Amino acid sequence: MAHVVTPLDQPSNYKDSQSRIDRQRQNELLSKSTTLYIGNLSFYTTEEQIYELFSKCASPEDGGGIKRIIMGLDRNTRTPCGFCFVEYYTHAEALASMKYVSGTKLDERIIRCDLDLGYKEGRQFGRGKSGGQVRDEHRQDYDPGRGGWGAQAQRLEAERRREVEERYADAQDGPGAVAGGGGDWKETEIPGHEGKKRGRSPDDEGDNTRTGHRTRLDEDMEAERM
Repeated sequence: MAHVVTPLDQPSNYKDSQSRIDRQRQNELLSKSTTLYIGNLSFYTTEEQIYELFSKCASPEDGGGIKRIIMGLDRNTRTPCGFCFVEYYTHAEALASMKYVSGTKLDERIIRCDLDLGYKEGRQFGRGKSGGQVRDEHRQDYDPGRGGWGAQAQRLEAERRREVEERYADAQDGPGAVAGGGGDWKETEIPGHEGKKRGRSPDDEGDNTRTGHRTRLDEDMEAERM
């Protein structure tokens, strides 16, 4: 009878582009593999968190357990970049993790597990142009758990800002540039007028009288409203 639901412990059709073995040989190796590839991790997930989660599928009483965890690193910065390898001692433990851990949340992210041919030195580094994973190279969405915008989008934004700064610098240095801010301005003193004030005139007295008259009129109008 055909399976109505795809078994959760079956490996995906992914084939490592750098692997030189054919599909049949790959399937044979995966049928005995004790290594899992873990994807879609947050950049901030620690090795301790991964060990705690995947140890739930370990069977130390049967001679199993987690052999080691290899964190995926950015090739340039040597910081976590969202994947890892988990090696068990038995194939059954790896299958159990695919059944019960893959598709669950770790650090508020749905992680995925897949059987792997086995870790080799150098595979811990991202293969993207910027040093991280290829998937983060062309990503257009903002993902705070994976460094924000994709690497390509970040490069375009950096170029745009640099162009804006260059245009601003040219505008400051070119002909017709706007003068500096108020910090460069100083009040000009007229020779012969230092410390002198204008004397009061009869017109000033008249202005004061008129102002006082308007104030009394305003008071009278307020009194009429009350």
